[in-house]
Amino acid sequence: MSSSSLKVALVTASSAGLGAAIAKVLAANMRVIINYSSDAQRAELVQEEMSSIAGSESVLNDQGEKQPRFAAIRADLANRADIKKLVAETVSMMGRLDVVVSNGGWTRIRKFDDLDQNVDEEDWDRCYEINVKSHLYLLHEARVHLDAAQGSFVTVASVAGVKPSGSSIPYSVTKAAQIHMVKCLAHAVGPNIRVNSVSPGILLTDWGRQFPEEHLQAAKDGTLLKRFATVEDVAQAVKLLALNSSLTGHNLIIDSGFSI
Repeated sequence: MSSSSLKVALVTASSAGLGAAIAKVLAANMRVIINYSSDAQRAELVQEEMSSIAGSESVLNDQGEKQPRFAAIRADLANRADIKKLVAETVSMMGRLDVVVSNGGWTRIRKFDDLDQNVDEEDWDRCYEINVKSHLYLLHEARVHLDAAQGSFVTVASVAGVKPSGSSIPYSVTKAAQIHMVKCLAHAVGPNIRVNSVSPGILLTDWGRQFPEEHLQAAKDGTLLKRFATVEDVAQAVKLLALNSSLTGHNLIIDSGFSI
């Protein structure tokens, strides 16, 4: 199969959890670059899993040269220079870029209803840097490539940005800003680029299991379906947003009815 016939997706923060699930869902139909910040071994494991799904470790370009079907690139999403390098290396390695899934996020667990715990300036700055600005900078760097491909940019937000909830007030507020930014960016980069977000509820990833058991039970009881969303459901929603040619400026909530 020629590499020119396969779309290329970049999935950030994808060496574990939801990001890894998204990468694996896209792997059957696309060439995928995963991104990690420190754990190269976990990234390699995701690459192996994608290869087992797709059944190919390389493809040929139009000149008959081998190119990777999947690869991993290290980059710190809090560092704008790293974001620039991440996009440049992706395009250099793969020759094109059609889909970006901007999955980076950050928080520190605080007691949501305790104002004293939610005024730490470092929490606010770090949340804003990762939950808002990193997505903006990534789209800015990828724009020329996505524009040429009439591509798609999908950010992973949170139900905490829709309904006051979650790990902290800084997290909730910056996730709301991220969702609104998606609408602004859809205006700024159309008509060739589609920009959307997906907002999961609590997911029982390694990160989600850090919440106290009583918090998890209360959140579960607060859903209409009396269960948490799954990473597989969210990953499929991301694929929908990435491929649907008529969706832009949309925030798709996957939370088992928690926000209603």
